[in-house]
Amino acid sequence: MNILIDSGLKETLKLGIIEADSVTVEPGSPQLWNEIDSLCERLQQEHRNKAWTDIPGVRETRELYLKCGIDPTKTRPSSEALLRRTLQGKGLYRINNLVDVCNWLSLEFQLPIGLYDADKVKGAIFCRSGKEGESFAGIRKDDVHVGGRICMADDEGAFGSPTSDSARTMITDQTKRAFMVLFVLKQTADSVLLAHLDIAEDRMRRFCRGNGFSKQICCL
Repeated sequence: MNILIDSGLKETLKLGIIEADSVTVEPGSPQLWNEIDSLCERLQQEHRNKAWTDIPGVRETRELYLKCGIDPTKTRPSSEALLRRTLQGKGLYRINNLVDVCNWLSLEFQLPIGLYDADKVKGAIFCRSGKEGESFAGIRKDDVHVGGRICMADDEGAFGSPTSDSARTMITDQTKRAFMVLFVLKQTADSVLLAHLDIAEDRMRRFCRGNGFSKQICCL
């Protein structure tokens, strides 16, 4: 899979991509949720009384948003939204095993991660700034407006962002091929990003029975 990053983002953004074939999408297992709940409990203990920007990863992701002209206190990164739920004692949403693994990774790494059904993406894939007035139908939400903001797009238009994914490319129990996109600052070390992708592969193998994995780093 080749994802092209718009030249306007070349000094700001780097992407970590992991693709998987033959995934099985089903409700998350007790073993999966034991691990997720353990992480939530640990984060509650570690970060309960910390300022937000003192929590590892939060400052860097907010910096990514600010460099792209987005106020992260008004449009929150998906990773920070998950952390807020966790520190409020609400835990993560239980959707299906693949989405649950993605949310687990996003919460642990404090990185926004897009998750998409590869068979629903049409043509070339771009990471670019949204066009004026551009939007997509969100998952269980109204339209998500991406004008002037980072978005993932294909031949049919925008289908995701570091804040929200689309209904058009969402994961369902019919999904067989999927890919994740980790959005990070350009200066993030490749070794760090590759380590994250290795962990993502391990969890997708264990809990979603995926195979045929492919991993890459995209930047200009």
